[in-house]
Amino acid sequence: MSKRILSLVSEDFEDLELWYPYHRLVEEGCTVDLAGEKAGETYHGKYGVPCTSDISFFDVDPADYDALLVPGGWAPDKLRRFPEVLEIVRAMDRDHKPIGQICHAGWVLISAGILEGKTVTSTPGIKDDMTNAGATWVDEASVVDGHIVSARRPPDLGAYMRDFISVLGL
Repeated sequence: MSKRILSLVSEDFEDLELWYPYHRLVEEGCTVDLAGEKAGETYHGKYGVPCTSDISFFDVDPADYDALLVPGGWAPDKLRRFPEVLEIVRAMDRDHKPIGQICHAGWVLISAGILEGKTVTSTPGIKDDMTNAGATWVDEASVVDGHIVSARRPPDLGAYMRDFISVLGL
């Protein structure tokens, strides 16, 4: 049975951190829906690569999804300002569904309040934010703590996706 994955998007996402996981999961037979503030909206990555959202995060029912991906870039700082986004993250966390975050995406998990007692990684630029949220931060390519999979930056995408796919049970 195919897994259904939700990936959050907003302007200035990190291009590789959105598209590499997207295509890797499609290769595994998953359906990946892109959720932005508006359905059918075109968003642009930091390097100009566009994506068009499939659904508005206002209309997302987390029960419809098997996992969540949060790409990095500057988009997480925008996404975490929406209570609906934070509730999606909290619902996925409550249900122990895989949550993947890379680079600056940790900001969304911080704002959702789900990192207390977790071991994670991220870009070193938000290490203090992660530890202030109650997480133990480690400098490793990819870290799995239960259902949360985290990675530092684009060069770590291979390790990140191997771990995420494993946590998904594929």
